[in-house]
Amino acid sequence: MRIFLIEFQEILLIALRAMRANKLRSVLTTLGIIIGIVSVTTMSTAIVGLREAFISSISSFGSDVLYVDKFPWFAMGDWSRYRNRKDITYEQYEKLRSVLKNYEAMAPSKSTFGAGVKRKDKSVQATLVFGTTEDYQKTGNVNQAEGRFLSDLDVKAGRRVCIIGKDIADELFPTESPLNQYIKINNVPMQVIGVLEKQGSGMMGAFSMDGQVIMPLKTFETVISSRQQRLRIDIKIGDVTQLEDAKEEIISAMRVIRKVPVDKPDDFAINQQEALKDMYDKTIGIVAVAGIVITALSLFVGAIGIMNIMFVSVTERTREIGIRKAIGAKTWSILFQFLTEAAILCIMGGIIGLIISFPLSLVINQFLPTAMPLDIVFISLLISALVGVVSGFLPAWKASKLNPVDSLRYE
Repeated sequence: MRIFLIEFQEILLIALRAMRANKLRSVLTTLGIIIGIVSVTTMSTAIVGLREAFISSISSFGSDVLYVDKFPWFAMGDWSRYRNRKDITYEQYEKLRSVLKNYEAMAPSKSTFGAGVKRKDKSVQATLVFGTTEDYQKTGNVNQAEGRFLSDLDVKAGRRVCIIGKDIADELFPTESPLNQYIKINNVPMQVIGVLEKQGSGMMGAFSMDGQVIMPLKTFETVISSRQQRLRIDIKIGDVTQLEDAKEEIISAMRVIRKVPVDKPDDFAINQQEALKDMYDKTIGIVAVAGIVITALSLFVGAIGIMNIMFVSVTERTREIGIRKAIGAKTWSILFQFLTEAAILCIMGGIIGLIISFPLSLVINQFLPTAMPLDIVFISLLISALVGVVSGFLPAWKASKLNPVDSLRYE
């Protein structure tokens, strides 16, 4: 073992000395690897960052919450068969609530994107407006930083009260508490009874969850033109292990409530968080495959460059190889020497690529969320070393098979 370590140290020193003797050539040789590693790390950090942001943004869609809706979130095939379905009604919600047994909370809700919110001379655009009931606090996984949530009396009386997001509170009430103050939503006066905790960006960073407004369902139907806003029923099961059983129970109950014939398919959909994750993973998987192809091309070009330079290096150092063999160097020692040289070149390229891609990911993070976990760093270096070994094998094999007598005669 000690002899092997000494041999390895000697091989490493020879490889480093050869690279130092040809600095410019070594740098130019690693360019393809650098470009490939920058590509793979930048793509990976963007994909990981986007997925983390996506998972964070759909956290409000609790993993134990089912959403009974007219449409599936990802409708496939003939859209007309979904479009022609009858809307889910408040009466159907009440019937479902009375017959369903295994659930923790149930809330009907309507929502719309965007609405003008004003206070005196200040105005802001709400990103989301919800009309719902007191149970939405559980089904929507929302908490107040100040004040209270909707009460049963607020909902039944259709009071003109609302809970606002942190961004709206900061914009309209920069120096005072918004509690019990009045704002106008679509020019209708509304009393603020609560402020939500800060939640950050929504799905894929498309909108801020801190720009939302929540109000009683009846109030929503008055304040917001709700003809085009369909009702959805959010049901928090409370136990993820009971999710499938609960789904079957809801399907059976809804078929009876909506009077769906036995030989007809469901005319409603039950959505859940996992569907969003699955669709995102499929979409991002296509992007990742395209990125891998582009990265593979860059690394292939880099590998060809490494192989070419290593063949040149073997030719230039034929006499050196002959001398080493003449004084007793083994075939494996020569092979390992050139493999080590190729691997070091590629690892150096990988390290430089990582040094470039880290600040690049910080720049990209200003526009899209990114993250660079340690496993991406290790995988990048492993890929670099693997490319070096593969691309350097043929030149190293050629070097190890040279005849020492012929090599010593080489001019």
